Amino acid sequence: MNEPVTSETYAAQLRRLADLTARVREQRGEAHSWYDRQCAAAERAVADATDQVRRAEEELVAAREQQERVDAEVAHLWQQVRTRLGARRLGGPPAPANGNGATDPVLLLGRARDLLDRAGQPGELPGSVNPLLALCGVAGAVLAYALGTGARALGVGYGGDLAVGMPVLALVVTLLGPLIGLVPARVLADRRHAMLGPRPITVVLGAGVVATVLLLVLGR
Repeated sequence: MNEPVTSETYAAQLRRLADLTARVREQRGEAHSWYDRQCAAAERAVADATDQVRRAEEELVAAREQQERVDAEVAHLWQQVRTRLGARRLGGPPAPANGNGATDPVLLLGRARDLLDRAGQPGELPGSVNPLLALCGVAGAVLAYALGTGARALGVGYGGDLAVGMPVLALVVTLLGPLIGLVPARVLADRRHAMLGPRPITVVLGAGVVATVLLLVLGR
């Protein structure tokens, strides 16, 4: 009576052992799969971190190079400010202002360079110097008339062909008097760091022409 029971119990234990073995094998496979996934994820995380570090180092190097270029450009522009605007007593360039870094420094330097170029360009002489410009025209006319008078006197003194040619030369020199007035007018403009535009030229030539006409009329 006991032998069938023992055989049945032994078979049941074998089935249970097989089930446990299969379950352990399945769990072990799942554990290996989980371990492999964790290792792959860790390797990806390390690779991503390494790539981020590499990009950060490259950005740092680029930022340092840009900072050096910006500092050099700032020093150059500041030197131009001191030279062009006569601010030689100024010290070094101002320290950078604290900001959020949203504006590109290269763009700001470009704007500063444009402003400096416009500030350094000569403007036209103001209207307040018109009397001086007119005086330049009159002075040129007087000088040319004096040279013409001397040429005529020289022709009369030597006679001959000079007596015929020198009056013509004297007239030409006298008529060039208004143009001679542009020479001191240009010197005046250069000293004021301005350009001799159409209006100043018109004032000089107008005053010179009027003075030349009056001198010719009075000299007859």
